[in-house]
Amino acid sequence: MTTPDATQLFYTDTGLDPDRTAAQVADALNGCDDGELYLQYGVSESFAFDDGRLKSASFDTVKGFGLRGVAGEMTAFAHANDLSHAAIARAADTIKVVRDGHGGTMAMPPMPTNARRYTDANPLAGVDFSAKVALMQQIDAAARARDPSVVQVSASLLGSWNVVEILRGDGTRVRDVRPLVRLNVQIVAEKNGRRETGFHGLGGRYLYDALFKDAAWEGAIDIALAQALVNLDSVDAPAGEMTVVLGPGWPGILLHEAIGHGLEGDFNRKGTSAFSGRIGERVAAPGVTVVDDGSLDQRRGSLIVDDEGTPTGRTTLIEDGILKGYMQDRLNARLMGVAPTGNGRRESYAHAPMPRMTNTFMLGGSEDPGAILSSVKKGVFAKSFGGGQVDITSGKFVFSCTEAYEIENGRLGRPLKGATLIGNGPDVLTRVRAIGNDMALDEGVGICGKGGQSVPAGVGQPTLLVDGLTVGGTVG
Repeated sequence: MTTPDATQLFYTDTGLDPDRTAAQVADALNGCDDGELYLQYGVSESFAFDDGRLKSASFDTVKGFGLRGVAGEMTAFAHANDLSHAAIARAADTIKVVRDGHGGTMAMPPMPTNARRYTDANPLAGVDFSAKVALMQQIDAAARARDPSVVQVSASLLGSWNVVEILRGDGTRVRDVRPLVRLNVQIVAEKNGRRETGFHGLGGRYLYDALFKDAAWEGAIDIALAQALVNLDSVDAPAGEMTVVLGPGWPGILLHEAIGHGLEGDFNRKGTSAFSGRIGERVAAPGVTVVDDGSLDQRRGSLIVDDEGTPTGRTTLIEDGILKGYMQDRLNARLMGVAPTGNGRRESYAHAPMPRMTNTFMLGGSEDPGAILSSVKKGVFAKSFGGGQVDITSGKFVFSCTEAYEIENGRLGRPLKGATLIGNGPDVLTRVRAIGNDMALDEGVGICGKGGQSVPAGVGQPTLLVDGLTVGGTVG
C-alpha cells in the first residue's frame, strides 16, 4: 500500500528524512509497550447551495503528525502541524512521561495487507468548480419542477482526500490513501401555511463521478421531496408503549448508538458498559446477529487499515443472540488479552486513537417485510430517524423519527409527526420478534461522535419488529 504521493507529501516536500524519522520514532518509543507516529496530509472542500444561490464554498488543507507512546494503561500523546524533525523531537519529550522507568517490550506490528477497498485517486481533482455549482443548480431547478409546494431547496457537496502513514518503533510503515464524498439534498414544502422538511444524503469512499450521475442526484430529490410531502399530512404521534416496526437501512442508526457504542472495547475493559463481562451470554433475541465490518468496498465507514495500521475485517459482535466479542483497538485488546479487530480510529493527526465502529449492522433474517407489517394490529412504523441521545453506561436512548406512520390492522395509516422512540439498547435487543430478509446499509451519510472526535461510519439493518417499545408523542 505505497504511493509516490505519500512519499512526496511527507518527506520530499517537507524536508523530513525517512531514515532519520524512523530513528527518532524508534528512540522515542524505546521502552514503551506500543505506539506510533501518525502522519497525515488531507484536503477537503464543501459547497452549500440554498435557494438558487451558492451560499458558501470552502477549501481546507491539513498536515501534521501525532506521536503516541503507550505504557501499561497510560498513554502519552503529542501532535503538531509542523512536519519537521525538531517538532518530532519535542513530541518525543512528552513520551518520556510514560516511558521512563517502564521498561516495556514493544508489541508486534499489525499484519500487513494488500487489500483494496477504494481508489487512491483524489476526488477533488477530477471535477472543476463550475461543474459542481452547475450540479447544485440542476438539483434546485429539478426539485422545484417536481411539485409546486416546494418553497426551499438546499444542497451541499462535500469531498475529502487524506493520505496517512503510520510509522512504528520497529520501522514498520503502513500507508493508506482515503477518498470520501457526500451529497445532501434538503427540501421544504408548504401547504395551507404549513411547512415540512425532507432530507436525503448519499456518499462513500469513491469519486464525485458517482454523485454526478442523473440517477443519483435525482433519486436524492425524489426521496427528500416524498418525505416533505408525507410530513405535510402528518398528525400528532400517539404516546405510550406499543409495537414498533423499524424500516431497513438508515434506522440502523438506533442500533449504532444504543447498542454499538456499548460493544466497544474501552467501555467493556473499564466495566462501564451494559455488556461488560457478558461474553457467551444471551443478550438478544434468537436470530439477532450484529457485526462490524470495515472491509466493505467503498462504504463510508470502511478502511483498508485502521488508524493504528491494523487491517480491517468483519467482527461478529452478537451471533444468534449470544454476545461473542467487542470492537478493539490495540491498547484495549492488549489489556484484555484478545486480538485487535481493526477498530482503532482517530479524527485526525491531532487525536489519539480509540476503539470506534466502522460499518455496524444487523444481518437479515428470513421473514418477508410485508408479512411483518401485516402481523401488527396497532403500532408505529419508523422509516427514518433524525437525531438522538444515548447513555453508554445504561444503554438508555431517545431518538426522533423524521418519517413515521401509524399501523392499523396490518396496514400503514396516517403519517406521524413528533414521534420519538425511547428505550434501553440492550433491552430492545431482547424484544425483537421478527427479522426481515431485506437487510440494507445506509446511503453513506453517517458521522459518529465519541470523546470529542468525529469519524465517518456506516449503519444498516433489515426490517425489525420490536415489541413494547415506548413511543413519545402527543397524549390525546
